[in-house]
Amino acid sequence: CEEDDTNDANQELQGETIVDIASSEDSYSILVQALEKTDLASTLKGNGPYTVFAPTNEAFENLLEEMDASSLDDLSAEQLEPILLYHVVSGNLMSTDFSNGYVSTLSPGATDTKASLLVNIDNGVMLNGSSTVTTADIEADNGVIHEIDKVLMPPKVVDMAINNENFSTLVDAIVKAELDGTLNGDGPFTVFAPTNEAFNELFNDLGVTGINDLTKDDLVPILQYHVVSGNVRSGNLSTGSVTTLNGDIQTDVGDNVTINTDATVISADIQGTNGVVHVIDKVLLPSE
Repeated sequence: CEEDDTNDANQELQGETIVDIASSEDSYSILVQALEKTDLASTLKGNGPYTVFAPTNEAFENLLEEMDASSLDDLSAEQLEPILLYHVVSGNLMSTDFSNGYVSTLSPGATDTKASLLVNIDNGVMLNGSSTVTTADIEADNGVIHEIDKVLMPPKVVDMAINNENFSTLVDAIVKAELDGTLNGDGPFTVFAPTNEAFNELFNDLGVTGINDLTKDDLVPILQYHVVSGNVRSGNLSTGSVTTLNGDIQTDVGDNVTINTDATVISADIQGTNGVVHVIDKVLLPSE
């Protein structure tokens, strides 16, 4: 009995697994084909437990159209694997376990991390601001399936800002400053991301109404002051000077992480494929 209890999670479970349930439903046939193509079907037949957000065939067909692919045959296993893993979370998360915030998936992030997925439960369960859970809590012997209506793509740091409505002003600023191309690059980048409320406070301080009153030349040095080279997670932050793309910031690591004495990190380690985001409550302004 002890040996049974300590079996590796990837050993195939004898029972109705997540893959068995998906295979029994015609609406998940493309998902099952993708799992088989990437050899992830055997993983999801393991002990787990796993929480799987399962896109329908229609969701996959929409993705294939966006990727100019006629079928899964046009995509390699290497392309599919990180996408599929982005739909899998360790543990058995029922819909009643969800709360607003981020969960870690099994998909690779930058530098040996796992990519984060945004969950919002204010109006049903929404993932990354665009994919809706249409059927929840389909239980299997090794976890649970939640059906979704859009395939989720592993995000870069700009995508994470786009997916979260609390960063809409930051996104507008990045686009106006033409830094979206840079932040969509390989990186990795560490971004201290001010919320909309933080930007509104800045606008009040500057006596302007919004982003439209600031030029690209105004925005570029400010935004660069929020970006650090490398994938620096909160556990790697220490008190002292940190070099950004536009000068040094001063971090103080205590009960909370503060930057330049008055900006506080209010949410940390939101992981993307090309970097990590830490949310801050004040826009940082570089010294002249």
